[in-house]
Amino acid sequence: MRKRSLTAATALVVLIGSAALAAPSAFADSSTVLPVKKTGDLVVDGAHQQVFISDPANGTIVVTDYTGKVLKELPSLPGVTGLELSADSGTLYAAVRDANQIAVIDTATDTPGTPFTVGDRPVSVAVAGGRLWFGYGATGNGDIGSVDLVGEQHQVTLDQARGWYGGPILDAAPGSTTLLAGEPGLSPSTVTSYDVSTGTPTRLASAEVGSNLRDLAVTPDGKDVITASGAPYKHPVFKTADMTPDGSYASATYPNAVAIAPDGTVAAGVDGWYNPDIFVYKPGGTTPLRTYDFPNTGSTSGADELADSALAWAPDSSRLFAVSYNSNGVYSLRVFTSPAKAATALTVDAPATAARAKQLTVTGKVTSSVPLPTGTQLTVTRTDVESPKGKALTPVAVRADGTFSFTDTPPAGGKVTYTVSYAGDADHAAASASDSVSVSRATTALTLNNNRTVYDYGKAVTFTAHLGTTYTNRTVEIWADPYGSDRPNKLVKSGRVDSHGNLSVTLNLWRDTTVTAKFAGDARYQPASARSIVGDRVSISTSVGNQYKSAYVWGQTYSYFHTNKNPLITTRMTYYPGRAQKFEFQVYYQGTWYPGDPAYFKLGSDGVSRVQITGDHSKDVGWRFRVRSSYIDGSSGDIVNSTTNGPWKYFTFTR
Repeated sequence: MRKRSLTAATALVVLIGSAALAAPSAFADSSTVLPVKKTGDLVVDGAHQQVFISDPANGTIVVTDYTGKVLKELPSLPGVTGLELSADSGTLYAAVRDANQIAVIDTATDTPGTPFTVGDRPVSVAVAGGRLWFGYGATGNGDIGSVDLVGEQHQVTLDQARGWYGGPILDAAPGSTTLLAGEPGLSPSTVTSYDVSTGTPTRLASAEVGSNLRDLAVTPDGKDVITASGAPYKHPVFKTADMTPDGSYASATYPNAVAIAPDGTVAAGVDGWYNPDIFVYKPGGTTPLRTYDFPNTGSTSGADELADSALAWAPDSSRLFAVSYNSNGVYSLRVFTSPAKAATALTVDAPATAARAKQLTVTGKVTSSVPLPTGTQLTVTRTDVESPKGKALTPVAVRADGTFSFTDTPPAGGKVTYTVSYAGDADHAAASASDSVSVSRATTALTLNNNRTVYDYGKAVTFTAHLGTTYTNRTVEIWADPYGSDRPNKLVKSGRVDSHGNLSVTLNLWRDTTVTAKFAGDARYQPASARSIVGDRVSISTSVGNQYKSAYVWGQTYSYFHTNKNPLITTRMTYYPGRAQKFEFQVYYQGTWYPGDPAYFKLGSDGVSRVQITGDHSKDVGWRFRVRSSYIDGSSGDIVNSTTNGPWKYFTFTR
């Protein structure tokens, strides 16, 4: 129990039961992190819409859907690298280097079957001429073998094409009897074509294709093979029949991947920090339809890089899949949509401001690596407060230089957005762009009564909002926001104003409150708001206990105490967490009330504070005293009510 002197007459105040207180659908390009440490190859299963990615470091094959979501991880495949799908996409073959096997996986269930045990360290697989071919062999002893896919025993034949420094990488066109094999990692690197129609490879031709071969892909018609080597800085093309040059696709430094879609579209990939990573070409094209440049998700200045041999097309050419990695060793599967269509860019330029009901002009331009024909129609949509879902305007035609323009007279004010769209076609990707205009609107008056008025606790108060002239919207909202974080701002009434422009609501006030009227605006008038901040006092009652009588003297009712009794002052006040009452004590002397030092005492959870005045009351006989309890906004521990002074209570002592 704490004591504190309150009067010059040596009275002491003791607080009983309290302590003192100080005063946040169309598919699109995407990227998903993969649970891999390295990648060897990837293939796309169109029948089940899944992607298989080999990870030789973890000895797993990661299975994802077309969005990149990981569906499954196939374990226990040490050193797995090359992947190949059967013609019907029902079986996945995987070269498991460190197990000397070709894994056989059912793609419908993604479960392994009985593997083929083959020669030393298989690294690649390809189907051609009804057989599964594989490149294998330790350094200095590379070779090609095959598995009979027709016979029940699936006979394995080794040593069918010796002379490779290491296990070669293989590829063949679907249904083809021509097998292409490339020597990776050498400078120069050699690619050789074989006729495998008899089940025994017959060499057709060879060519040096560059330094450090990383990948190769055969065109769907089987006539050409495209290679990706550290050098030259392009993707050369060779005829499979005699391996003579047949053109090239321009790319950039350090080519390392190539994939060809069933329709012949070429994706040429490079391993570069500061240039595009993928170049997409139509068959035989000299200008890329589009390029893809990976972002930088690592911790160095260079952007993410394309992994070797890490490009693959969906069988319907609708998506291109690529695996990238950053400087922190994080691998991601990137999915590009509509990659075989020329990228289309569209810009729209509208004036920043305009007057309502006055004509304005919007301009723009469409650009593409394959220019749109003159007269191509673009759709135009205007979105404003009168047409929030958009209103179609007259389509606009593209000029020969790709530019376009149109005029419009906006009927509504506020933010007006013009969206111009191109739906795309067989050769062009869709595009859309927009720009907004701030169109002028008139202002209207909105008022709210009772601002800066203070009311008693619990008082029912009527608030009236008055709205001036508007166009179509006559609705007003009235919001009440009581002070204190425990009570939110709340909509208390919404409705049309009456014929006089008024909308009223009656609120019982328990705290200081901000009342706001809101008009949302309409096509011709701006939004408006009006605010009234009203105060609300607390409820206070003070009683005196332990007196032996009360009498009306000196113009007040006084409580009389014997000197052996301590006055007990009980205050009841509206409760709020942490709230304290200000307790004032005064003594009367020669016509003037003299104050003692005030003190703050916390309220109990029941809103009650008891103060007992102790001391040697024999010295207080004949003196007149008074006390008062108050709530002081900002000093009583909170700011949710307005300052409220309780009544003075008077007392004196007799012998």
